[in-house]
Order: sequence, then structure tokens, then C-alpha cells
Amino acid sequence: MHIDAIDTPAVLIDLDRVEANLKRAQDYADAHGLPLRPHVKTHKLPEMAKKQVALGAIGITCQKIGEAAAMADGGLTDIFLPYNILGASKLDRLADLNARVTLSVTADNAETIAGYAARFAAEAPLTVLVECDTGAGRCGVQTPEEAVTLAGQIAAAPGLTFGGLMTYPPRGGTVRADAWLQEAKAALEAAGLPPGVISSGGTPDLYRAAEGTVTTEYRPGTYIYSDRMQVAFGLGTLEDCALTVKATVVSRPTPNRAVLDSGSKALAADPVPAPHAGHGHVVEYPDAVITALSEEHAVVDLSACADKPAIGDTVRVIPNHACVVTNLFDTAFLVRGDSVEREAEITSRGKLR
Repeated sequence: MHIDAIDTPAVLIDLDRVEANLKRAQDYADAHGLPLRPHVKTHKLPEMAKKQVALGAIGITCQKIGEAAAMADGGLTDIFLPYNILGASKLDRLADLNARVTLSVTADNAETIAGYAARFAAEAPLTVLVECDTGAGRCGVQTPEEAVTLAGQIAAAPGLTFGGLMTYPPRGGTVRADAWLQEAKAALEAAGLPPGVISSGGTPDLYRAAEGTVTTEYRPGTYIYSDRMQVAFGLGTLEDCALTVKATVVSRPTPNRAVLDSGSKALAADPVPAPHAGHGHVVEYPDAVITALSEEHAVVDLSACADKPAIGDTVRVIPNHACVVTNLFDTAFLVRGDSVEREAEITSRGKLR
């Protein structure tokens, strides 16, 4: 099937670009002896996760139990869930998953650890890493001393195994995070609790990951597709972006305005850092600016374009944030050039619990 036959809006995945992105990252990881554990949030497709593992990834990262279960159903067997998991129903689902795959999770507070300890038993223990805030200002213990305290609580619980440390450092913060983690590692070793794993991640700093001297694995996500935000951060170019949204021009109310059938429900509404502007890059009209999104409309300013699309023309838009776009669609079209290899179900789409 030719891509012209795909109705809009639709997600198209350029497999040649995917494979180039994966190979580039795996080659870097191999050259520096740094195992990859990619985050599947960007693609949510078991077949893409299998490509990553086949190239050398040691396992995958998922954010929610539902996402991880869909990956397990798709044949993935080594899964890290870097999230505080709370509540009896979620812990029951976590135990079911733990019985199916090699699983590890995180905690950054005593309440979460207590919940894990109450649900898991010595005959089927759960591996728990301590999440550390190394500057991102999100989840995570605030000091190495707190990490030692929580590690001790995990190690003392019969149904739990202390697995190590995990962090999501701020963009550009690899060296700062490394200093934090070095201190925590030394404190844990002094307490008789050596961390088997020290996990870090983030696509923007992927090609600086080797600067983390104590990191034992790295968890990039968006690198598989890239997007306009990653390009704005300095990671590659628009030519590396594998995911586009095919859209149709449904209106030309003025000579310099076009409207696409792909609004916030197809392109998401994430901004990109200044001086970049707009809600995506229109591949065929690079000087166009998507100035506004409503739920079902993208308003495009064509004033800087020498050539302009007509009503009924289709375009491909590189979104600002590919991960969110993936979660907005049930399927993606896997393409090479202008040919569609197949339509793939995004099995982890909407798995937010």
C-alpha cells in the first residue's frame, strides 16, 4: 500500500530512520560499555522493544503496570518499572507481573516500601531500587543518607530485594548526577548495602551518558523516533525524526492561513524551547508555522511560504513530542519510503494504570 492511501490523521513511522537511530545509540552504548534499558513510552510497541533488545538492550523500562503487562504479553521478559506503586489492586497486579517476568520497581518513601513488603513474600521476592532526585526536582530521595535509610528498609523485608539506585537527571545534569550517585554508592557500601544497579536515563543526554562513571545502565526513550523537542535540545536533526503525523488541509480561509484536520488530539500541545515556535514542523512546507491547536484543528501560518498547499492536500508533521502523540492513536503505519509495510496496533496505548 502507498502512503497516499492512508486516511488522516494518522501516525507514520519511518522504519529506516528507526533502525538508524537504534543502531547509532547501541553503537555508542557498546563503545562505552554502558548497557541500555530503553523506555518504551515513545513507541508502546512490543515489536519495537524487541528490535531494541535484539540490538543489545538488556531489557526495557515501562512507566505503569498496564504498559508493562502489554509488553509482557508481547514477549518482553525483563522489565523495570521506575514508579512508586501504591494500593492493593495495583500491588496484586504487580505480583502477577512479577510471576511472569524479571521485574524491578522503585520507591522513594517508606510508605511505598511498606506496601511492597506486605504484599510480597520470600519465595517470590520483588526487586526494589531507591529513586534519587539528582536535580530534576521530581520524585526521589533528597540525600544519599535518605537513600541508605530506604535501602536498609528494603533489605530488611523478607519479600523484597534491594536492587540499587535509579535517577532521572535534569537535562545537561549527567556530571552533577554522577557526583550525587558516587556519594550515595559509597555510603551504601559503607553500610553493607552495595547497589547492584545504578540506573540513569534521558534521551537529551544520551550521547553524554558515558560521563556517568558509576552508572550501570541507561534508559533513553525518545531516541528511537526523536522529535522536534529533541532537535531543539541539540540531539540530531529533523532528518532523524521517524514519527510524523499525516494530516489533510481541510480549509484555506485566507491566502496565508491553512487548517489541518489534526489538532491537539493528534499532535498534542507540548511547546518547544525558544527560539523555536509552533506546534510541529510541516515537512513539505518548512517555513510554515503551526500557530494554534484546537481539539480537531491545527491553524497554520503560511505567510513565509513561497508555495502553499491547496484544500485536500496532505502533509506530514513532525510533532514537538512524539511520546504523547503515540498515546493518542490506536495504530501506527510502519513505512519504508512511500510504501506501507503494515499497520501496527499500539498495544500499550492508554495503559496509564
